[in-house]
Order: sequence, then structure tokens, then C-alpha cells
Amino acid sequence: MTEIEITADLVRGLLREQHPDLAGLAVREVAGGWGNQMWRLGDELAVRMQRMDPTPELQLKERRWLPVLAPRLPLPVPTPVRFGEPSERFPKHWTVMTWVPGEPLDHGSISRGAHAADTLAGFLRALHVEAPADAPIAMDRGAHPRNCTDGFENFLRSVAPDDIVAGVRAVWDDAVTADAWDGPPVWVHGDLHPANVVVSDGTLAGVVDFGDMFAGDQAWDLAAAWVLLPAGTASRFFDMYARADEAAIRRARGLAAMKSLFLMLMGQNGDRGLPGGKPHWGPAGRAALDRVLKGV
Repeated sequence: MTEIEITADLVRGLLREQHPDLAGLAVREVAGGWGNQMWRLGDELAVRMQRMDPTPELQLKERRWLPVLAPRLPLPVPTPVRFGEPSERFPKHWTVMTWVPGEPLDHGSISRGAHAADTLAGFLRALHVEAPADAPIAMDRGAHPRNCTDGFENFLRSVAPDDIVAGVRAVWDDAVTADAWDGPPVWVHGDLHPANVVVSDGTLAGVVDFGDMFAGDQAWDLAAAWVLLPAGTASRFFDMYARADEAAIRRARGLAAMKSLFLMLMGQNGDRGLPGGKPHWGPAGRAALDRVLKGV
């Protein structure tokens, strides 16, 4: 598939064709993005352009479900306001969404750890409610850790330093033997990592990129206790969340190990100049893995 070059002129042209009342707003590129590319539109909106994602499924999922979820969530999330349809000018989907202000955590930091732990717990308590029968089901994530062992082993072989392999594998093995989630499927963001949350004033200020959301096991989001939060705040997070039993915490910790290894792999790919690689994700992944190993 040939990648279409997405420029400010293309974005403006699409707006003129399909949403002319928005075409006069300033358009500026947002760094990052792989499956989709983001452009700021004025001060309060953004245009999300399908880029490397082979199908529009993730955008269509956000269009369908974010308006349902957003009103009950205590942090800002991007909410669709206009739909852009495929055309001769751009044969893919694009969506105008609300802009979530703040700095992505992979370029920022959390200095108010307790506040961030409480904020994340409150957000996930609000999100993790029973999902309706027609909610999306995860294709490549959402399974019990025991069904994700091939991916884990691949990441471990690729990036884990020899001195921590045994410790990481012990965390994973513990997650694999934990009881499965036996409650009703709940709404799960599914991809909480440092590029998909924004921070402001030293704490969490918003959550973005719901393309992977699904109905399933909350442990996939609870892994964020180690992947996102500073050292020493995971226990406070779980106390505030108050809905995770011991098995859920064990599954979440194993998934956090896997997600940390993935961040390290993306960092390694970036160091090697490979497509989609993110050099600055390597240190973030290693720091997260250290938190996982300490269990704090």
C-alpha cells in the first residue's frame, strides 16, 4: 500500500469539500502518530487522518463509541464532531475530533504521583463498567496472559538485558497462573501507554487514542499502574480503584511487563532507524519495567 503524503493543504482541501465551515481554521501538524496522523484545527479541534492503519475499523469504532463513553468519563477524551468520508482527493476515512490539551506523557512527566494515581483510578472506575452486547471485542489483545506468551517471549528475547530476564519471566509466569476474569466484559481502553495520555501541571490531564478499545478484562488497563505512574504509587492506585482482586493485579502486573518490553522494543527500533520506531520510548519502557520488577 502506497502511503499518501498528508499535508496541511490536503487537510484544508478536504475540509473545504466536506466541512467548509471549518476550512478557515488554522491547520498545523501534530508530531507522532503511526496508524493515524493528527492535525490541530484551530484551538479546540483536531483532524485524525487514517494513515498506516489498513482498515478504517479503529476510527469507525471511535466514532461509534466515544460519544457514548465520553460524557461519563472524568478526564477529557477526544470526541468526534464531524465525519470525513473517503473521496477522490483522499481515499480513506478522517474524523474531526475535540482536541485534548496537555503534553503527551512520552514527552512530559508526572511530578504529582499521588494525584495522578487517584486521577487514573477514578478514570478507570468510570470507564470499567459492563459493556453492551454489541461492544467491540478485541482481536489481538484482551486475552488472558497465558494466551499471549508467544508475544511476551518475542519481546523478552528482543530487548531484555540478561540480568533481569529471570525476574521478568517470574512476573509473567505468576500472571499466567492467575485466575481468569470471570465477571461480565467491561469497557477497556486497551492501549494505555505514555503516548496515549496527556499530562498538565504534573498530573494526568486526558486520555487519547481509543482505537483499540474493547469489552473484556480490566487487567489490560490496570497494567497502567506501572506503565504510566511514578514509582511507589501503584498500591495507592489499586486502593483507590478498589475493584481489582489479587488475580486481576497479578494479571495486570504481567501485562505491564509485556507492555514495558514492547516500549523498549519500539525504542530499539527507533535507535536503529526502523519505521514506526520511537527512540525516546526505550528509557520509558525500561523505567516502567523496573517499577514492575519492584512491584511498586
